[in-house]
Amino acid sequence: MSELEALRWLGWSLGVSLLVQTLEFFRLQRDMSSDGVWVWDVLRKELPKNAPNAIRFFDFLFDRKIHWIHLSARLLAVCGLLLLGPSLWLMVFLFLSHVALLFRFRGAFNGGSDFLSLVVITGLLLSELTHEWSPLEWGYRAGFWYITLHTVSSYFISGWVKLKRPEWRDGSALVMFLDGGIYGPLSPKSLFRLRGLAVLCSWSFIVWEGLAPLVLLSADVASVYCLVAALFHFLVFWFFGLNRFFWAWCAAFPALLYCAGRLPL
Repeated sequence: MSELEALRWLGWSLGVSLLVQTLEFFRLQRDMSSDGVWVWDVLRKELPKNAPNAIRFFDFLFDRKIHWIHLSARLLAVCGLLLLGPSLWLMVFLFLSHVALLFRFRGAFNGGSDFLSLVVITGLLLSELTHEWSPLEWGYRAGFWYITLHTVSSYFISGWVKLKRPEWRDGSALVMFLDGGIYGPLSPKSLFRLRGLAVLCSWSFIVWEGLAPLVLLSADVASVYCLVAALFHFLVFWFFGLNRFFWAWCAAFPALLYCAGRLPL
């Protein structure tokens, strides 16, 4: 995969992810109104009291009409990303827009998907910035490696944390999570309540996430790993309704596929 191909796929996959997120924000307008669950008048109290200018700025930005204009501009920017690919000022706007939405929802709206979306946006912004004064083959690589290292370390740390937790090692955590899923609680006769199967699934997750750094050794290994990861995130979406996770993590895969096998060994 060349730099331009990786850039094209990154822009398209990120665009799909941000399109889903932006359309969701449009649908959440009622929940962000005065009688909703994400009322700005309540959330703004967490801003520092000694920063009145910042408070006034965010009060303006998160006014209902201004927020709608912001989302509309974000939707146009996402369409531009899908149709034309990344550009410096487009990525600057999407970066600032994403950070503003993080402020709106107290740092994160959907946890890990917000984090990884910011990583991919930042990586593409870094690529465009470095491309301004670097040759093409070097200008984009910094952003690709930024995304890749964050993605690989996220998988690895997740596996390491599971390994340290006894409830993951004995399979009980898997049952607990599935009981809380959108199809939960599990039936008393569910196969996942079998200790052997629960332990096998749990250790499969632990080993798979823990081996994430190995994808950097080979493009073939990275391709298989990304396919398994896409299936894993789709199952998370299926059982828990976390559709943002699927699109956000898939958006990082083009960078990982580009960097795989390119370690300076």
